[in-house]
Amino acid sequence: MKTLITGISILLILGILLEAFETIVLPRRVSRRFRLTQFFYRSTWIPWSALARWVSSSRWQRAYLGFYGPLSLIVLLCVWAIGLVMGFALLHWALGSPLSVHEGTVSFGTYAYMSGTTFFTLGLGDVTPVAPLARALTVIESGVGFGFLALIIGYLPVIYQAFSRREANISLLDARAGSPPSAGELLRRHGQDLAELEHLLRDWERWSADLMESHLSYPVLCYYRSQHNNQSWLTALTAILDASALVIVGIDGASKRQAHLTFAMARHAVVDLAQVFNTPPCAPVPDRLPPDELIRLRHTLAASGITLRDGTAADEKLTELRLLYEPYVRSLSQFLFMPLPAFSLATDVADNWQTSAWERTWLELP
Repeated sequence: MKTLITGISILLILGILLEAFETIVLPRRVSRRFRLTQFFYRSTWIPWSALARWVSSSRWQRAYLGFYGPLSLIVLLCVWAIGLVMGFALLHWALGSPLSVHEGTVSFGTYAYMSGTTFFTLGLGDVTPVAPLARALTVIESGVGFGFLALIIGYLPVIYQAFSRREANISLLDARAGSPPSAGELLRRHGQDLAELEHLLRDWERWSADLMESHLSYPVLCYYRSQHNNQSWLTALTAILDASALVIVGIDGASKRQAHLTFAMARHAVVDLAQVFNTPPCAPVPDRLPPDELIRLRHTLAASGITLRDGTAADEKLTELRLLYEPYVRSLSQFLFMPLPAFSLATDVADNWQTSAWERTWLELP
């Protein structure tokens, strides 16, 4: 029996160390079928998001969902720490490590206490190992605990730096594409300066590459919500894909080459992130751009001096491009509770920079 427990405790310790290495240190996506970390996020996000459906207020629902990313990260680190402490305690108990205690008898609780004080390098000294093997295990656990704490200290700044880089460009999109951003509004506001549109698409090609690199390495970032309720990384990425698709279909004076490059990079990011969360593509229902809405979009753009190519061939090309990414963004939207943007922004919606909480309060007063 104790031999079995010894094997289980060793597997528990090595398994958690492997998970921590793959999650924090390894800078690439892990394609292993079963991972403890992936199971943790699946088993916690599904009930967490299910409870969000019962929150009637959209404001409180968004606030509730916003807690999950940072909170899940803290809980995951605690689960790892508890697992390592209990793993070393089980190993000491199974090996029957002799201990020197100041008072009381040695029980499994004593081993757990010694393991906890060793892992967190407290060095209290009221429970100490006696045998050489027990002392060696204590030294190993102390080193593991010290390294674990050092990794956490270095891990959190990396997470928040990646989050800040992501949110900076999303905030810049506010005045350029509306709140929430939309492809139609992005193109309309650049109608008199299509050269600037090319620079923007180039910047968002790089942003999409950075998003893919950081969010594949640290998938927990996908759960982090943006500063404003009407913004999200998925909304912004979808709006850029929409705008790139419209430029590829044909807009006089706009760079198709840069639109192709941005579209390819953004679509790559969307597909890879859908694979990370195991969210298979689903049918884009309801249609985000029905025929009557496409006609209205063409008229809106034409009023701003932008000519979007029309005709059967152009409509078929747009449908073909949309099918390359919409099923993936739709599945991510449903899984992460992040709404997708419309192709065109309502005319009576103010940008985030144009209003504030005080102004909204004044407008609501009788």
